[in-house]
This record gives sequence, structure tokens and C-alpha cells, in this order.
Amino acid sequence: MDVGAASGGSGAVPVWVWLATIGGIAALFVFDFVTHVRKAHEPSFKEATFWSVFYVAIACIFGGGVFWFWDHVHGVEFFAGFITEKSLSVDNLFVFVIIMKSFRVPGEDQQKALLIGIVLALIMRGIFIGIGAAAIERFAWVFYIFGLFLLWTAWKLAKESLVGHKSTDEEYEPNAVVKWVQGHLPITSDYHGNALTVRLDGKLFYTPMIIVIIALGMTDILFALDSIPAIYGLTDAPYIVFTANAFALLGLLQLYFLLGGLLDRLVYLGLGLALVLGFIGVKLIFHALEENDLSFINGGQAVEGLPHISTPLSLGVIVAILAITTVASLLKSRSMGGVSEESSK
Repeated sequence: MDVGAASGGSGAVPVWVWLATIGGIAALFVFDFVTHVRKAHEPSFKEATFWSVFYVAIACIFGGGVFWFWDHVHGVEFFAGFITEKSLSVDNLFVFVIIMKSFRVPGEDQQKALLIGIVLALIMRGIFIGIGAAAIERFAWVFYIFGLFLLWTAWKLAKESLVGHKSTDEEYEPNAVVKWVQGHLPITSDYHGNALTVRLDGKLFYTPMIIVIIALGMTDILFALDSIPAIYGLTDAPYIVFTANAFALLGLLQLYFLLGGLLDRLVYLGLGLALVLGFIGVKLIFHALEENDLSFINGGQAVEGLPHISTPLSLGVIVAILAITTVASLLKSRSMGGVSEESSK
């Protein structure tokens, strides 16, 4: 499969490649359902670790295929996008844990809610990716919007991180959609396993599981508002944008159980993500200036002489930021744990 030759080396990908890729990703989600969700249970640490590594390995194999069958440029773009999206998905897990705690979802029934929520999120992200690609193709100034939005998001994340890092002990505040569903659907007070509906006295009722799924899906859609512009700052190929998002979401179910108890130790994760988003935001602004066609900026002419931030450089910066903040987080958590133990003696 020589994608590069078939597409002329551009970001365009043949329809059959798209269909094969979507089919393969759908098959992986079905596999996830059959092997993990169909039988309700709470994964052990060993199981969660194995499958988390498995899905990362699958993503790496796919990225290697992009290198081999397309070219190294798109291969680097995929890995840069995958690492960025995977890191942002870890931030999602904070909210996922909070939602599960708030709705008191039994541990053995959480997998179904998570997987359905993730699939819904991927479908919505696919729509966002298509809209973003169409907008970028027609309007170069969209990069200004993406860049400024990421800079604003980075500032907000950094501000929150400096005040205090995220904690899974925070309270979940339902959004308007969740509140509407809670107020308009007949919902039972108790869970009935991982069933979404149940018949009581001949009447159809929804279980609280439907509320949990909607809450998870809506949360991930909101996170997509950050992640989609971020990855478009690393590649303009919709195929890479979609696959990087899909592989980042694959395995998120297992990552939830693997990192659930460790999330509170990632005290500098928010600051690290703020630096990543800020970096990509600056890159997007530079790109917008290089392609400038707005009359009120430089007379409608492209701005020359700006620093060129290549994708390999971007990948190196992103990996360095995430590695440093992760190590710093663990060291900080260890020292805080040591202080707590001393004070408790």
C-alpha cells in the first residue's frame, strides 16, 4: 500500500485507505467490547497494564506503517499527534474518575460506560476533524483562531496549575445536557448491572448508567475543542489527525484503570500540558502569519523571516516537556508523601 504514491505525497488519502482504516479501528473497539466489557468486571492492575501496552504497541506499529508506506514526514506527524493526544487524554481521566465517583458507579460496571462514551467521543471528533479540515482548506486565517484559542487554553491551564493541581476528589458539576436528561427521562434510582434500560411493572426506565455515558461523552467532546486545534498545529493531513485521535482513545479504557490511583500524583501534568498547548499555539500563529491573507495584518501580505518550527522539533519539544513534568511530578509526590509520613509519626 503506497499511500504516498496514491495520494501524490500530499495529505490526500485514497477513499479505500480511509475505509480500511475506519474498519480496522472499529474492529479494535469491537474486540475491546468482546474481551473486556461483555463480562462485567473490574480489571486487575496486571490486566490493565497488559492491554494498555498492547494498544500503545498497535499505535506504534501503525505509525511505523505510515513511515514505511507513506513517508517519514507524515510518520513523524503521526507520532507527534499521538503523543500529544494521548497526553491530553490522560487529563480527561481526572474528570472520568470524578464522574464515576459522583454517580457511584460500581467498579465492575464502569468499563461499559467508559467504552460507549469513548466511541461517542470518537464519532464526534471525526465530525470536528472534517469541519476543521474544510475550514482550513478554505480560510487560512482559521490558524489564527486555533492558535489564539490554544494560547488562551494554555494560560487557563497554567493558571489553574499554579493555584492548585487537579484532584480526583473534586465535585462533578453536570452540564446543561446532563441536567436536561436527568430532568426529562424516567431514570431508576439504582443501577441494574451495566444495563442502560430496565422494565419495571411493564414500564421502560433508563438506569443511571445512561447519565454516566452522556456525561463521559460530553466531557470528551469538550476536551476535543482543545485537542483538535492542537493536532492541526502539528499536521494538516486529516488522515493523520483522525488516526492519531483514534489510537489515543483506543486503550483509554484500560489506562483509566491503570492510572486511576496514580492521577493525583501527576501534580505538574496541567502545567506540562499548558506548555505543550502554548508551544503549539505559537507554532500555529507563526504558520498563520506565513500564510497571511488578512488585509489588516502586514497589508495582507505574508510575514517573512519567522522562525521555522519543524514537526521533528515539535515532537522533541513535546516529549521533553512531558518527560520533565512527569518526572518532576513523581519526585514532588514522593517528597510530599515523605513529609506526610514524618508528620504523622
